[in-house]
Amino acid sequence: MTITGSIANALSGLNATSRRAEVVSSNIANANTDGYGVRQLDVSAATVGGGGSGVRIDGVTRLIDNGIIQDRRLADAGVGSNTTYMKFFENLEKQIGIPEEPGSLSGRFAAFESALITAASDPASEPGLNAALNEARGITQHLKQTSDSIQTLREEADNAISTQVKQLNEALQQVKDLNVSIAATQARGLDTAALMDQRQRVIDGVSSIVPVNQVARDNGTVALFTRGGAVLVDSKAAEIGFTPTKVITPGMSAGSPLSGLTLNGVPIDTSSEHSMLKGGSLIAEFAVRDELAPDAQAQMDAIARNLVERFQSVTTDPTLGPTVAGLFTDSGAAFDPLNEEGLSARLEINALVDPAAGGEIRRLRDGIGAATPGDVGDATQLQRLASALQAPQTVLSGGFSAEPRSMTVLTSDLLSGFGIQRQAAEANLSYSNAQYETFRTLELQAGVDTDREMQELLLVEQAYAANARVLQTADELIQMLIGL
Repeated sequence: MTITGSIANALSGLNATSRRAEVVSSNIANANTDGYGVRQLDVSAATVGGGGSGVRIDGVTRLIDNGIIQDRRLADAGVGSNTTYMKFFENLEKQIGIPEEPGSLSGRFAAFESALITAASDPASEPGLNAALNEARGITQHLKQTSDSIQTLREEADNAISTQVKQLNEALQQVKDLNVSIAATQARGLDTAALMDQRQRVIDGVSSIVPVNQVARDNGTVALFTRGGAVLVDSKAAEIGFTPTKVITPGMSAGSPLSGLTLNGVPIDTSSEHSMLKGGSLIAEFAVRDELAPDAQAQMDAIARNLVERFQSVTTDPTLGPTVAGLFTDSGAAFDPLNEEGLSARLEINALVDPAAGGEIRRLRDGIGAATPGDVGDATQLQRLASALQAPQTVLSGGFSAEPRSMTVLTSDLLSGFGIQRQAAEANLSYSNAQYETFRTLELQAGVDTDREMQELLLVEQAYAANARVLQTADELIQMLIGL
């Protein structure tokens, strides 16, 4: 080998080791950077005229395990979905209250029953009658607040849908733009690893909203599909459409007038079971708005109906006519079974009993329909009111079983049902979190190994020293030849 050839080989080696040092330094610096794919310098032997001519840099390869990343994204979608469900049931439980708490719904019914029993022990006492009326008013307020809270949760879900749709559309457009940039950069023979890192981070942000499958295309580009088969990104980015609703009331449902989703202008199913976008937080928010919250509202309305019917019965108050409102009313009127929806939000105390509305408190003792005062020492009607709460009665709506219940048992069953659903959501969330952490750990293990990279730096140092020594030796030989 000539001196000139040795110098050329050494220079190519120095160039390769310099580039190798850059790659290793980048790996170490980004060991904890999300979306970063570990780099590897690809080199091969360069030849000229059939003889060795140093080292040729072929490029930089980005090493990732797409299978692990895909599994981690699916687990992330599960975390987003189950977190949404758990928060909904936690808020619902908090609003209704634990039975042992005085301010809980069960506690209010217990306090009302206790106040009626106390009033019956001294029916002539107006403070006792007023105490019972205040407890009854507390029940109506609690049911109204719970109904309002359910609609607020629906409004929050609607707002979350709007926000997530905006994020999703922006992310899909970014993936499409990055695909174009990666293809163009690759066509120029330049390194696309940094662009691919950026694209991976964008897709990771999408995965918790809608679980996606990533499929490789030509020239370093990718396509994104949902698990249900919807195309989100291929040659172009899909457009998700949604119109938010400012105020939601009982009875509103998807399509009448609440907005659903469109995919490129075509309406798509948003149900938690059949949607093409199911599995992430987006469809979970739809489930809260259109399934879980309406079901909870129906149960609250069933509680309100059961309460109204107990006190609207002539068995409870013989002074009532067949269509006359009892102690608890539907916005002041008698309850119509055909108008149950939203009843818990309309529940009011009968104005004939309420002194604040111009009524007479003695009607609590004498009966709603008693035109004249009765015997102030007669506790019969107060005892009937207390018995109405205690009597087992079948709930006719709200999805409750046909087993007869007292009001206390009914409200306890209501909270128990929500508690079971919250515990199920917690269990599912724990499972999804465990899955996510497992795949995240595997992803990190397949990523940058700083110990190996430090060893690689030592090899780079040795290679650099060897090539530098070749140049030094060549210089010494040239100086020797010049001196001859």
